[in-house]
Amino acid sequence: MPSTIYGVVIADVRASSARKDVRAMLGKKLAAASEMHLREKRILLPYSVTAGDEFQTLSAELPSLPALLLDLRAGLQPLSLHVGIGIGAVSDRIQPPVNHLTGEAFQLARTALENVKSKGLYKFEVLTAFGSRHEPFNQTINLLYGLHDTLVSQITAKQWEAIGRFLDQPALEPAAKRLKVDVSTVSRNLKRGYYWQLAETVKVAGAFIERTFG
Repeated sequence: MPSTIYGVVIADVRASSARKDVRAMLGKKLAAASEMHLREKRILLPYSVTAGDEFQTLSAELPSLPALLLDLRAGLQPLSLHVGIGIGAVSDRIQPPVNHLTGEAFQLARTALENVKSKGLYKFEVLTAFGSRHEPFNQTINLLYGLHDTLVSQITAKQWEAIGRFLDQPALEPAAKRLKVDVSTVSRNLKRGYYWQLAETVKVAGAFIERTFG
């Protein structure tokens, strides 16, 4: 993977004005996510809250972006996210805080996020958009995530809880013990929460990113 190409994630909380505690909750959850994702080498810099309910990060490996996005959506529940991802160059030395960095990848991520929020991509609502110089890639990955987000928007709180536990340890019995339910309940919530479709999206999208930019 060329070291000059980075993946920038810019996200904000949907309907944040409806929650009085959103900033405190976001800060707490992002601190935990930063610790875990830095330890797992998924990100290069800690998550940084920029303004209000918006935050940014720099991914460690482009093909791991889909897995990172799913982990964020599960880990930040009950907060729901709009996400823009830019793939391109970064102008500055890679050092924290991430919101002080500039460059093409940040501009592309910002435009992608604005497209999500303005509903400028499709006639249906999406939660995620990618931007890069590679237009055929943009068209394909954005349609894939547009369909993916149609499923994401239907996942309930209980289903997200099961997905989050299963992502932490992908086995039914440990997840059931942590949730204090039986294995069949976890299995049912994963199925009804479209976990297996989400997992396939992560795998296919990661491979597609690798083929395009590797």
